[in-house]
Amino acid sequence: MAAQHNVQPILELKGATKTFGAVQALTRVDFRAIPGEVMALVGDNGAGKSTLIKGIAGIYPFDVGEVTFDGRKVSVTSPRDSAALGIEVVYQDLALADNLDVVGNMFLGRERVNSMGRLDESTMEQQCIDTLTSLSVTTLRSVRLPISALSGGQRQTVAVAKAVMWNSKLVILDEPTAALGVAQTRQVLNLVRRLADRGLAVVLISHNLHDIFEVADRITVLRLGHLVSELVVKEVNYEFVVKEMTAGQLSRVPGMGDHE
Repeated sequence: MAAQHNVQPILELKGATKTFGAVQALTRVDFRAIPGEVMALVGDNGAGKSTLIKGIAGIYPFDVGEVTFDGRKVSVTSPRDSAALGIEVVYQDLALADNLDVVGNMFLGRERVNSMGRLDESTMEQQCIDTLTSLSVTTLRSVRLPISALSGGQRQTVAVAKAVMWNSKLVILDEPTAALGVAQTRQVLNLVRRLADRGLAVVLISHNLHDIFEVADRITVLRLGHLVSELVVKEVNYEFVVKEMTAGQLSRVPGMGDHE
């Protein structure tokens, strides 16, 4: 787990703020994701994790704040903007079609056609196999199995592979091991680590601190919509992270005064 200290963030947020009516969901949050690293995003329910991710994805654009991607300031006001930059989000519900096979899901909405105007099944199948092979996925017997026949861990693998097949630079994973058994969790965590080792920036949202300590390089802690801290995993322990999540000083939010 080599933290790459000199690598520029692929994504950097400064002062991200989001309000829903009278509810201040995010207040001047700074956040970054670095190529080759897994950045865990943690916080109790209501901390602002989902709002932050949906802001990055363009679903709930930030009201205030600066977004820099790959060294340039960008405007992300829709999911299309986010996808065009190379940001892919794998949500908890995975958004897979049970009745389609693995190939059909990985190319859903992006199907290849041949010169006759028909689906180019062989090209799609080969690209699907190549992507899974590059991620060292060995748990799928066939890419022609319907999603409905796959286990939870296999479904998660397909969703992640789909996300990285489209030249993504940043992959955000929302609770990827929720409801998985021990062996399936191990497979998914190995896959998360391989994404970072391939040079992608990975953001991992999880309530499971054990999983985070297994694969993450850094941890961003949110509390009540504020940034509490950014931590280096190998420099902290569980107890410290829990303390930051439950009682961390909100006054350390950049831009909120002199007592950072």
